[in-house]
Amino acid sequence: MLRKIDNGILFMLGSALISALNGALTKILTQDISALEVVFFRNFIGIFLILYALKHTPPTLSGGKFHLLFLRGFFGFTAMILFFYTIAEIPLGEAITLNKTSPFFVTILAFFLLGEHLTLRTAIALFIGFSGTVLITKPFGFAFSYIDFLGLLGGFFAAAAYTTIKKIKDIYDSRVIVLSFVFIGTLLPAFLFIIANFVQPISSLTFLFPQFIVPQSLQIWMLIIFMALISTLSQWLLTKAYSSKNLSIIGVISYTNIPFAIGFGFLLGDDFPDTLTFTGIALIVLGGILVSKK
Repeated sequence: MLRKIDNGILFMLGSALISALNGALTKILTQDISALEVVFFRNFIGIFLILYALKHTPPTLSGGKFHLLFLRGFFGFTAMILFFYTIAEIPLGEAITLNKTSPFFVTILAFFLLGEHLTLRTAIALFIGFSGTVLITKPFGFAFSYIDFLGLLGGFFAAAAYTTIKKIKDIYDSRVIVLSFVFIGTLLPAFLFIIANFVQPISSLTFLFPQFIVPQSLQIWMLIIFMALISTLSQWLLTKAYSSKNLSIIGVISYTNIPFAIGFGFLLGDDFPDTLTFTGIALIVLGGILVSKK
């Protein structure tokens, strides 16, 4: 049991590191192409990577509950477009923080939908971890804008996707679960691009109906391909992590992509973290220790 939990933590740490790197790449790419295009290309390339892995080593699990597999893909796509859009519109630290409300939603959904036991230690650890994220991102203030709401909504849909993984992890190979995500994450953006010329959305939803523009720069294509490669790896690690025993433990560990994101942000020109930021990182680590301790 302990070995299984430790593996889940390691999987999540790897996913968190790559997720933070993806955030930085998204910030760069959305200066030239729309957030929906980033989602489309990232998932389109991911389809071929997963299909190759499945051909190399065919899945052995029987499958079933296709509707849950579809929901995992739909929830994942919705979470991704909301997350990428907030990254494009607001500072990376703020976007990451709003997305990191997902472990809180995971715990709630796991408690009500999966019957997972919620201990006092887990509740305290989640509170400590979330408090750490607030300290880390205190520069942006506490004005709750529409973009902030979309970021929070993205956190909820991410939690819904993670919880769905828990329901199908024993009947679907983790690569098949990821394939459902990248396939739907390619199909839905393609559909939105097609109908973009025929709809006039309200201003708050225009980010869902951008014009498709083929990137002309070799540098942009190289960044897209690199992002697709590591994003697919991150999704596989994430799926493996959320297939472990306790979603609450993995949820707290996922907070580590905040300090990772700060590091990448610093490399991109963000200010070096101050005392409050390091205090926030310490609270996140403390939360992870408390919730993991037997």
